[in-house]
Amino acid sequence: MEDNGKKRKRGCGCGIGSWGIGSIVAMIISFTTWHSVLWMLFHGFLGWVYVIYYVLKYV
Repeated sequence: MEDNGKKRKRGCGCGIGSWGIGSIVAMIISFTTWHSVLWMLFHGFLGWVYVIYYVLKYV
């Protein structure tokens, strides 16, 4: 197994693919609240911004 001079990136790797945990939480909250895939994707794009908004507005 050769390294070819490339360094392996080490880190948290906390996201799933390109989605971070904030986006996933936002999508779950959005879908359970609004039952809409389009709103779910939009709120997933906003990520933590939507999660914080939802907590301040509805909880």
